[in-house]
Amino acid sequence: MNAPAPSRHLLLWVPGLLLVLAAALAGWALAPGAAALAPALACALGLAGLVAWHSRRSEQVLRERLAEQAQRAGGLQQALSRAEAERAEALAAARAGEQRYELALRGSQDGLWEWEIAGDRMRLSPRWKSMLGYAEGELADTRAQWRACVEPQDLSALEQALQRHLADPACRFEGELRLKHKDGGVRWVLTRGVALRHASGTPYRMVGLDTDVTRLKRVETILDAVARGTADTFGEAFFQALVRHFARALEVDCAFITECADHPATRLRTLAFWSDDGLRDNFEYGLPGTPCEQVVGGGRTCFIRSGVQRLYPVEAGYEAYLGLPIVAQDGQVLGHLAFLDRAPRGEELLLESVYRIFTARAAIELELRELRQRVRAIETAAGS
Repeated sequence: MNAPAPSRHLLLWVPGLLLVLAAALAGWALAPGAAALAPALACALGLAGLVAWHSRRSEQVLRERLAEQAQRAGGLQQALSRAEAERAEALAAARAGEQRYELALRGSQDGLWEWEIAGDRMRLSPRWKSMLGYAEGELADTRAQWRACVEPQDLSALEQALQRHLADPACRFEGELRLKHKDGGVRWVLTRGVALRHASGTPYRMVGLDTDVTRLKRVETILDAVARGTADTFGEAFFQALVRHFARALEVDCAFITECADHPATRLRTLAFWSDDGLRDNFEYGLPGTPCEQVVGGGRTCFIRSGVQRLYPVEAGYEAYLGLPIVAQDGQVLGHLAFLDRAPRGEELLLESVYRIFTARAAIELELRELRQRVRAIETAAGS
């Protein structure tokens, strides 16, 4: 390491002064006297002054360096303080985000599941368990329990999709599967998940959300069944196919479709009547004392979950009723579509979006039939 400037100057002057001092002392030794000692004293004083100057200069340089180091230390301290503040702010934001996420999950209808891959540990949220009819303590938080809740026919596809996503983040983990409900039935869920990964890309945690889509799947299934069953059918064949496929898809004991036999309506005439897995002969009946009166008279849907035979004794033997008006383009009620069941029924029977499609088709069929009847009447009158 190079010596500081003051040290280099001192190193240049000290040897010369020492030589002069040595020569002066040697001369004084050969010829003692004050005159011979004077050069030695002058050299000694010069050397002492030089040493003192160097000491003061070194002290000044040291102070300057200490000040510089102190300034650098202060800058580093400020940078460290800023970094700590930014870290604390980031942690606070992360905690706030986690709290918002947790609150959002608590308020949602989705079931959360988490899989710690390294330890093969699983966490099933209370909402996930409740979707299947279980209390929080009734299902263990294990991957084996999670797999046991999946319908066996869907398990292989689920595992394959999971492994593809873990191997390649570009492969999304999303699909529909069936989960076993506590009541012995199944629930269709839309499952979506994402793997959390280290900087190296290795997954360490999987987080997923399951949404109950049972109702949507039911709508899809019923719509598909009735649409296929009534395709390419018209008139009487359409009405018969409609009640047959609705009765089977909805699993109800009775389904029928009617038209108003008079106007204003006091009586109805069945166009197709399905009961106990078979078509029955059509008939007329009066509206008073039946739940159909609310539908045709009021032009609105009537749903009675249970006790219909108590409210309307004419419906003895049946518990649930659902009736929907068939409305023409001008708003006139032309008839109705109705279902009866011997067991109480719940919200699963209310599929307004599906019914509207087929009651609109039924209205068109009825209006076309009336139009044909008018044309035939005109042709008959013209011929006579």
